[in-house]
Amino acid sequence: MRSYHVDEGAGIDGLRIRQHEVPVPGQGQVLVAVRAVSLSYRELLVLRGTYVLPVKPDVVPVSDGAGEVVAVGPGVRAARIGDRVAATLFPSWQDGPFGAEHLPQRGGSLDGMLTEFVVLGEDEFVPIPDHLSFEEAATLPCVAVTAWNALTGDGIGLRAGETVVVQGSGGVSLFALQFAKALGARVIATTSGPAKAARLAEFGADAVIDYRATPDWASEVRDLTGGRGADRVVDVTGFLEQSLMAVATAGHVACVGFVSDNAPPPLDARVLFASGATVRAVAVGSRAQFLAMNRVIEANRIRPVIDRVFAFDEAPDAYRHYASGAALGKVVVSL
Repeated sequence: MRSYHVDEGAGIDGLRIRQHEVPVPGQGQVLVAVRAVSLSYRELLVLRGTYVLPVKPDVVPVSDGAGEVVAVGPGVRAARIGDRVAATLFPSWQDGPFGAEHLPQRGGSLDGMLTEFVVLGEDEFVPIPDHLSFEEAATLPCVAVTAWNALTGDGIGLRAGETVVVQGSGGVSLFALQFAKALGARVIATTSGPAKAARLAEFGADAVIDYRATPDWASEVRDLTGGRGADRVVDVTGFLEQSLMAVATAGHVACVGFVSDNAPPPLDARVLFASGATVRAVAVGSRAQFLAMNRVIEANRIRPVIDRVFAFDEAPDAYRHYASGAALGKVVVSL
């Protein structure tokens, strides 16, 4: 079998393929033939040496992958040969709140999915929705679960008829748009030009704001909501002041990260206090949330947006395409 390896901070040119023996699953484990993986922003951070969580030397990169169970170890009851599964990003996070005990993650402190075969514990994966291909299912573990957690993981959850703001056309934002529509919400999307605006409208956005043409997009959100503001904002940039000015009083801002090389400015505490909003940092989600999300994906026949699929030998080219910022939708490597 072949696996890619890389050291933290080595860059895309540091990716290298090595040969290994195919592993044998032990007690409570299964062997999965990986059929597809997908890239997310965390993968670029690992290669740049700026990822916020520990990365082990010579790691097999990429957190997100899906495949087929090809062997089962002793005592396995939750899977059979032939099952189609997707791995969870934080293997020990089964349910409940996140804690330091759940920090080990694939493609970081643990080996990831950019490999032909991987051994998983029987509680470290979820079944793939029947209507999804392996390539589509490989897009789910990081950004889709993050989007689901951002909308539903606060103990209240998004309600039909509420208004959600999603930012840009990255993976989290596209999934948040699709999930919000499936849950009966109105979606306002922000983006950086008419071409992307048209695509977001195609994907179901009820209104789209070009933030280059309208830098004060928060005021536009208030105009579109009769002055009230959005019930929820899924913030992927880290520039929280605009989100707080766009959210309704006592609304919810899910801070997903900062997909920008520019450091966000310090947050004025007066803006936070005046908003009356809850700001919640969101780091992916639990296996229980993954399962709940998949039920909604299956019930609503949601299909992930894929920009381009590369072959396994072309994985460095997939990284370069993703890093270029040209993709609208997920970048996938198929095995």
